[in-house]
Amino acid sequence: MAKIQRATLRRLALPLIRPYRLSYRTFETFEPFLVEVEDEDGRSGFADGHISPGSSAETREGGWAFLCESLRAAIGLETTAAKASVLDRFTTSKVAATAFATAIEVLQANPLLDLPDEMILPLLTPLNALEPAAIVEEIEAWLAQGFGTFKIKVGKDVDADLQRVAIIQEATRGRAMLRLDANRAYSREEGQHFASRLDPEGIELFEQPCDADDWDANAAVAAVSRVPLMLDEPICALADIDRAATIPGVGYCKLKLKRFGGLDRLKQGLDAVRQNGMEPVLGDGLGSEIHGWLEACVARTTIHNAGEFNGFLKPRDRLFVEPMPFQDGAIRLPAGYRPRLDRDAVERFTLERRDFE
Repeated sequence: MAKIQRATLRRLALPLIRPYRLSYRTFETFEPFLVEVEDEDGRSGFADGHISPGSSAETREGGWAFLCESLRAAIGLETTAAKASVLDRFTTSKVAATAFATAIEVLQANPLLDLPDEMILPLLTPLNALEPAAIVEEIEAWLAQGFGTFKIKVGKDVDADLQRVAIIQEATRGRAMLRLDANRAYSREEGQHFASRLDPEGIELFEQPCDADDWDANAAVAAVSRVPLMLDEPICALADIDRAATIPGVGYCKLKLKRFGGLDRLKQGLDAVRQNGMEPVLGDGLGSEIHGWLEACVARTTIHNAGEFNGFLKPRDRLFVEPMPFQDGAIRLPAGYRPRLDRDAVERFTLERRDFE
């Protein structure tokens, strides 16, 4: 088996079309770490990961240091051994470890990346408007573009959130499915108040009401919720999926490639969700076009609902020579699609670079 001969690490800055607001942070740029590896036979692979400050204890500084150390140590190692080595330290920096491990999987031509047939994957889109007239206008615009599932951010003011959700339900009138996401912002009491007063009409799920580490608070909300709960940030391993399955009212688990250690481990996790009697959801709304492509390839055989790997639609520019085709609210990849990095774009968006060989 060939050994890793060289590697490149970059920190990119991808300006967004419009600010992306979450309960814990507003993003104007995405700053993923791009990892490229090449073996002694000339095969190469790439992947990236976006560490979101405030989403977990993982920091960008720590992730960068982890990758520098890991890539330096991997030079001269066989690719499979290098992947095993970085995954042995997965919990140290999950997003960073996943970016490196996945780049090796791309180099090794992982079968999950093969597209024997055309692939059509519907995506959801966020609703950002706050005022009633603007909400209606935004909904009509998204429906006209082919979107059938909307994500609604809640978590700041329970009563205001309930009122806004009701306005959206009235405006959609059965024409779209709604996903509510608190991004861990509610207390136990706030989450219970919100979830117990929801009108379930048209609502698919309610995502992550309370802190990721507070399983008891999330379980308390699930117990009174009028719609199924989905856990997100706590789900990073098969044991987390097994634990979620024991909580009454939890009907969904959302997985993200960047928190699961690679393509193979992500598919294993998605399959485990369904085997545990829940429904899997997949995707990172903060991911680049690279990350969206990787998640889409795994989604092809694992999910039956709208994907959340829509982050690539938020930056002003793309990273592939042949951008991922997107039309009528769905990714539409032709059979055999295998993207190449747009080198000019990568250079243009590079803030920092390290080379190892």
